[in-house]
Amino acid sequence: MLNLENFPWLTFTIIFPIIMALLIPLVPDKGDGKIVRWYSLVVGLIDFSVLVYAFCTKYDFSKPGLQLSETYAWVPQIGLNWSVGADGLSMPLILLTGFISTLAILASWPVTLKPKLFYFLMLAMFGGQIGVFAVQDMLLFFFMWELELIPVYLLLSIWGGKKRLYAATKFILYTAGGSLFILVAALAMAFYGDVPTFDMRALAAKDYPLTFQLFAYAGFLIAYGVKLPIFPLHTWLPDAHGEATAPVHMLLAGILLKMGGYALLRMNAGMLPDAHVYFAPVLVILGIINIIYAALTSFAQRSLKRKIAYSSISHMGFVLIGIASFTELGTSGAMLQMISHGLIGASLFFLVGATYDRTHTLILDEMGGVGQKMPKIFAMFTTCSLASLALPGMSGFVAEVMVFVGFATSDAYSDTFKVVTVILAAVGVILTPVYLLSMLREIFYGAENKELISHEELIDAEPREVFIIACLLVPIIGIGLYPKLMTQVYDSTTSSLVSTLRAAVPALANKPVGSPLGFLQPSLTHNTATLVAPALSNVE
Repeated sequence: MLNLENFPWLTFTIIFPIIMALLIPLVPDKGDGKIVRWYSLVVGLIDFSVLVYAFCTKYDFSKPGLQLSETYAWVPQIGLNWSVGADGLSMPLILLTGFISTLAILASWPVTLKPKLFYFLMLAMFGGQIGVFAVQDMLLFFFMWELELIPVYLLLSIWGGKKRLYAATKFILYTAGGSLFILVAALAMAFYGDVPTFDMRALAAKDYPLTFQLFAYAGFLIAYGVKLPIFPLHTWLPDAHGEATAPVHMLLAGILLKMGGYALLRMNAGMLPDAHVYFAPVLVILGIINIIYAALTSFAQRSLKRKIAYSSISHMGFVLIGIASFTELGTSGAMLQMISHGLIGASLFFLVGATYDRTHTLILDEMGGVGQKMPKIFAMFTTCSLASLALPGMSGFVAEVMVFVGFATSDAYSDTFKVVTVILAAVGVILTPVYLLSMLREIFYGAENKELISHEELIDAEPREVFIIACLLVPIIGIGLYPKLMTQVYDSTTSSLVSTLRAAVPALANKPVGSPLGFLQPSLTHNTATLVAPALSNVE
């Protein structure tokens, strides 16, 4: 009888879809993809079900440390281990990955071009993306980070739009170039000190000098800034979204962007807290630029996909502000914003794909009045857009309010800096409903485009499409009405992380006035006196 107490839950959920992907060439299929798509969907459902079971029975919300931990020697000569585990930072994103990936496979039903290769890539990404959030070895993290590059490149270059090769090449150049900074910083951290190690907990426990931390933090910030994405490293995203198909959209918006935010929390903030104190104001400023620049740029977009893509960039600005807030509420808001946007972004881009399948155009000027022919798609598109513009009762509203209040009540920044930041971020919040509601008006309202209607059959949403959106709206509304549904999963971990970050401030508060800590108030030193006593013994 199988002993479930010692079952390698996370290892199984990473390896299982990859192994099943390798078996796809053996799946009998007539070339239309009907069998292989059902095969892939069953694999996705099994893997997601195992994730949910492990989460419900083996994960304890109250523990901030790693759970479901597994460690196996892999290449002992260089200290490389297969080490996986989950805590409050990773578990919600692991569940999100399984959920979105399974729905993305269901969204792939219309794919008929090279279906075996397509579903092979989808399942390979399924396991690789879970691996990014689960692995606890820095070198293994780098391998998992790289694993998803090739599938995305192929999914864009084979099944994308007219400029698919340009978009795919730009994606691979940006992300692969950024990955070099991960490798350099990770190796530097691993070989610093007497005992080389790639274990993340051991790396976080090392006593790095401030200069070393600043360089490592800068390297990580560039790499993860590409993926998040942060201005000016964002330009690959609108091009990739502009050419991707609906299921690839869902993976890009729902999961890939969250890898950057997760890594900033896990490595930049968690492993390099002293450097985070110096970079925190920079993150706030970059977050403001993301919010306002992307919102304004979205106004100018006449392509439906690019408009939603810039909306995603704008929403990620709140993640940066929350990470830099030095408060539990702000950090919790950053986590919730990643989860919320994963759900909302996936729903919007799926509906963009569904609309394109019917109208065969992405240009807003060529649409108009299609809501009369497609009332179900109109209703779903409107609901998901309202969630994106942070309507009260939806998850986006709760996440953005938490970031706002968390930053506004932070004792780490001067009142002037907080006021300016909140006002500028509020400008982005005001712009979002303007361009989203304007988008809805141009697509669904007004006079019908006679030429479009005469050439295209505008059929309404089919049951599969309604089911996918319903699955996404349930957690969006559920979290909006009862945020604790999600926040309780990671509160203990984010609380521990914020304590570490706040403890780093007194150790650096005596630096010269001209340092970036000019933004910070001395009051933080007094408010965290009880937290910093252990840290002071390590200050040089």
